[in-house]
Amino acid sequence: MTSEITSESVELRVDGDDVDVHYRTGGEGPPLVFLHGIGLDAATVSWRHALPALADERTVYAPDLPGHGDSDKPDRAYTTEYYLETVAAFLDAVEVTEPAMAGLSMGGALALGHALDGGDVERLVLVDSYGLGSDAYWRVAASGVLQTPVVGNMLWQGVSTSKPAIRAGLRGMGAAEPPQELVEQVASVVDRRTVRAMRRWQRSEFRATGFKTDYSGRLSELEVPTLLVHGAADPLLPKSWTERAAASLADSELKILRECGHCPPREQPERFNRALRAFC
Repeated sequence: MTSEITSESVELRVDGDDVDVHYRTGGEGPPLVFLHGIGLDAATVSWRHALPALADERTVYAPDLPGHGDSDKPDRAYTTEYYLETVAAFLDAVEVTEPAMAGLSMGGALALGHALDGGDVERLVLVDSYGLGSDAYWRVAASGVLQTPVVGNMLWQGVSTSKPAIRAGLRGMGAAEPPQELVEQVASVVDRRTVRAMRRWQRSEFRATGFKTDYSGRLSELEVPTLLVHGAADPLLPKSWTERAAASLADSELKILRECGHCPPREQPERFNRALRAFC
């Protein structure tokens, strides 16, 4: 029996501003919170398969982070610190304590940062996670583009309105051609304000000397069971980050998915959900 997933909303006070955050929830049992990545993503994009699959055993929550999906998309600075404050405020608002947390890409860094900064977490699932290393091969070029507004605007101006551009962006993250259904789904939740949030977060994170957020030196502080998942063909974040993190953690499991890119929950949902259900 598949549990029903419903759409809810809650108003949060984050960094001095009120922001309306929509989230998907359902199921029964201990809480499991899902955090999506930046940009071409939202709760209904990365977690559409995982939410009903885990709701038979857990009460699941998947917020659209500000700037994404059905949540507010204010004209403001978007930083990892802002999103960490959002996550803490969301957990308080929905009265969730000591959840399991699963995060994809930037969402992985948020789950990890929340745990390292004192948040009560039952267990962690880090999926092709940002925040586990200081650099990647494409960072120098990306940093240069982001610090050159005219070039950056030319590069991203079509993403929010052009399905071919969205397809190209998804193709750059995956190990195979993205299905049209995924392109349509992303196009339905991404607009120019989402692109604005993505670019501002990237400008904050992609520095001339490396990535701003790197928790790799703090992993010895983490005491909760952690599942690390990485697509073997991820073109964005190095598999070596996840492998090194797994070796550094006292209580960890490592899953490398063959023929999979940056987004295992949507590229290989059955394999991912099976690993997640076994761990949780």
